[in-house]
Amino acid sequence: MSGTTTVGIVARNGVVVAADKRASSGYYVAHKKVRKIVRIDDHAVMTTAGLVADAQMIASVLQYQARNYKIAVGRPISIKMLASYLSLILNSSKYFPYIVQLLIAGYDEAPRLFAVEWFGDYVEEEYAVTGSGSPIAVGVIESEYSKDMDIDKAVEVAVKAVRASIRRDAFTGEAVDVVVVTKEGIKEMSYPR
Repeated sequence: MSGTTTVGIVARNGVVVAADKRASSGYYVAHKKVRKIVRIDDHAVMTTAGLVADAQMIASVLQYQARNYKIAVGRPISIKMLASYLSLILNSSKYFPYIVQLLIAGYDEAPRLFAVEWFGDYVEEEYAVTGSGSPIAVGVIESEYSKDMDIDKAVEVAVKAVRASIRRDAFTGEAVDVVVVTKEGIKEMSYPR
């Protein structure tokens, strides 16, 4: 995945993440049915942009950490703790960095969204975008975002943002996967381009 578009939007009752399905290798379309949203736990997901192997390894480590924490402590790991742990992983590899841009999203006491960059810096956001299509997607989100939007509106805006990137970014394509995380759990959907 050298190019992609992923978005995250916090709504008043949950968090929505969306991503396209195209995997590219340079200008070659390597695959058209890639899942770029990974379930970390029953209350947390991660979107991936960047090198596939790096993203898969990091997802496996976070899944292990979430399971281990739940067994040891008896409750799910917080979304901020997942972002902090991910930050430590990325920051420890400064000379040979993981080539990834990641969003960690989920619901603990409230809907949470963290953008995590290559070297581990992370920040909690109301909305965030990653990948080559992000300049296009962020414009759509900024024009329609509202702090009090509900899940349905957030899904609509997220899909619209990724579709705009599909039209304008050569590395973004095929369809749009959407995952909604609320207090009740995780719901997955897919939309055509």
